[in-house]
Amino acid sequence: MKRTLVVLLLLSTECLVAQSDSFRIRQLANEILSNSKAYQNLRVLTKDIGGRLAGSPQMYQAEQWGFQALQQAGATTVWKQACMVPHWVRGGADKAMAITPGEKRNLDVVALGNSIGTGEKGLKAPVLLVNSFEDLEMKKDQVNGKIVFYNYPFNNTLIRTFEAYSDASKYRGQGPSRAAKYGAVAVIVRSMSHSTDNHPHTGSTRYDSAYAKIPAVAIGLQDADWLAQQLQTSELKVSMQTLGHFLPDKQGHNIIGELKGSEFPNEIITVGGHLDSWDNCEGAHDDGAGCVQTIEVLRAFKAIGYQPKRTIRFVLFANEENGLRGGNKYAEEANAKGERHVFALESDAGGFTPRGFGFTMSDEQFKKVSAWRSLIAPYGCNEFSLGGGGADIGPLNRTFKTPLAGLQPDSQRYFDYHHARNDTFEAVNKRELELGALNMAALILLVDHYGL
Repeated sequence: MKRTLVVLLLLSTECLVAQSDSFRIRQLANEILSNSKAYQNLRVLTKDIGGRLAGSPQMYQAEQWGFQALQQAGATTVWKQACMVPHWVRGGADKAMAITPGEKRNLDVVALGNSIGTGEKGLKAPVLLVNSFEDLEMKKDQVNGKIVFYNYPFNNTLIRTFEAYSDASKYRGQGPSRAAKYGAVAVIVRSMSHSTDNHPHTGSTRYDSAYAKIPAVAIGLQDADWLAQQLQTSELKVSMQTLGHFLPDKQGHNIIGELKGSEFPNEIITVGGHLDSWDNCEGAHDDGAGCVQTIEVLRAFKAIGYQPKRTIRFVLFANEENGLRGGNKYAEEANAKGERHVFALESDAGGFTPRGFGFTMSDEQFKKVSAWRSLIAPYGCNEFSLGGGGADIGPLNRTFKTPLAGLQPDSQRYFDYHHARNDTFEAVNKRELELGALNMAALILLVDHYGL
């Protein structure tokens, strides 16, 4: 009989705890869905400041905006964490024209980030169609003096679109150097997207120091299809002009707001997004959404009077797009100070409807967070999976083995906008943006309350 009473008491206690958690998350939901400032903040960041590439004047404007926004949201302490960032500039409009015996056709292109420019004189050369790196190897004797056109499409059969991106993005990152190895003078890369429009998508390339640095552009999908079709039956040349170049590194900053923990102040939970964006767009989904969601989590906690047990840091990271200097600096300084980082969450997959979280942690920790799924699922995130995090919080895991999570919104439209000129404020839905912030807040609250 005594054992039965003990079991009943434990079950009753667990039920009360669950009800308390559910009530607190409902409080967050009511606050965020009724009073959120995320959409308004996104409007200011994208429309008043715009593209925020590392080293640009807009980077500094965004830093000041972020500092003030974290203060206004209620952070007890806000500071700037200095880090040196690369300063690549586009230098002007990127141009390309296809020249056939019968016509000249302008191509919609954008220079790849960190790429070297052609200079004012531009260049003109025959184009070699290459469908894969394997195809490049088969045609290596034809490459010298040519512009290599990598026409490698997204794999549309992959339901998780980030898998298609990972598969295709190697042509943007490695393509120029692998073509330069065989004497290519420039590279055109099919944009990393499965959209139906013609917006070219930029992104970083990485030069191998063993080979010459050559100009590189991404091309819109409609023009990519046209160019590939032309090259199936005839030869053509492309003239192109890009003006990208590096200036000396500049000092940028991670912008950090903090709520000090009441019971375990030395245990740090990080939540964040990256403040920089490419210069050819407003950076609304990538990653204005993650920044304003981070600020909204802070604002909502303060609004409902939540006092965290652990210290929570809200970080707007510098230079994710073309250097990752901010994320590396954050982990480096944490290590130097002997800090204890117990969990980190990042939002860098767009402001779309939240579907779940991806976790990088031990099986035991994942079992624990999986038990919370029923508390969060009513608000959208009902898919918990192993594997996830984010580029900026990745260094924490590599340095401290910190458990990570990444918000996973519905990804089907993300690569319609990613690194392209149509990644604007108008592309973000207010309700979806707020639901993302709500699910982030719920997860942070549970990790703070129960630990890992």
